[in-house]
Amino acid sequence: MAVYLLRRLFQAVLILVGVSFVTFALLYLLPADPVRQIAGRTASPQMVENIRTQLGLDQPFLVQYGRYFMGLLQGDLGRSYLQRSEVAELIGARLPASLLLMAAAIGTELVIGVSMGLIAAVRRGSGTDQALMVASFVGVSAPQFVVGLLLLYVFAYQLGWFPIGGYGTWRHLVLPALTLGIIGAGWYSRMMRSSMIDVLRQDYIRTARAKGLGGRTILIRHALPNAILPVIAMIGIDIGLFMSGIVVVEGVFGWPGIGQLAWQAIQRVDLPIIMGVTLVSAVAIVLGNLLADLLAPFVDPRIKLR
Repeated sequence: MAVYLLRRLFQAVLILVGVSFVTFALLYLLPADPVRQIAGRTASPQMVENIRTQLGLDQPFLVQYGRYFMGLLQGDLGRSYLQRSEVAELIGARLPASLLLMAAAIGTELVIGVSMGLIAAVRRGSGTDQALMVASFVGVSAPQFVVGLLLLYVFAYQLGWFPIGGYGTWRHLVLPALTLGIIGAGWYSRMMRSSMIDVLRQDYIRTARAKGLGGRTILIRHALPNAILPVIAMIGIDIGLFMSGIVVVEGVFGWPGIGQLAWQAIQRVDLPIIMGVTLVSAVAIVLGNLLADLLAPFVDPRIKLR
């Protein structure tokens, strides 16, 4: 286990270095000029150049990236051009809200998706199966901002069950978590159905039935732990999808997380914040995949970490 963790952590470091380099290069090549955003429209050319020199943006690409990378090694994500605050502090203040939303969304998609997949697999070929698969297809295909606005209109504006936006209580959490969870639930239900159908065909399931075990016992204790393995593997990947989709959802619901912070930074071309959010997202993806790999042996002891 220790050797496996060390190897994965070394791979994670290489991935994060690669992400930082590629992201920095893409932002460097952007046609938008962050100095113009800082200086304002009325600034003179001399003032613009002075600001560019102060920020070190007149240096060659490798010099700029080298300075940024050395700061990363010391835990420094830089300083916001416009907010004049440390990026690490800005992200740290917003991260708990995003993590709360992500955890709620993952729980939502697992409950909905796994349940739909189980029911569809058990009732394969029936009208219920077809209806659930159509619903999952619609969930996967629907844009997040459309789902969010629709939920807001029905449950917040028309029915008044939940607040239109904001943060602070469980009522504020329900609609954004459901918006993020619907798409994942669609994927999970289709994956769970396929995996469960395959497991139910295995010889050990036939043996369990021949021994007289009940259908519910076979399904929950014998089939589910094996059928759910692909779903567990997808959770790590889903964290990356959430970190991209969370920008839209937080904007729609006014959720004060790092997605909203990233969107504001993109509009203002605040490069240090964009870099910081990207790196935090990459760390979340790497840790999510590592966690999924570590959980797999506990679900199925036949799996060995190597």
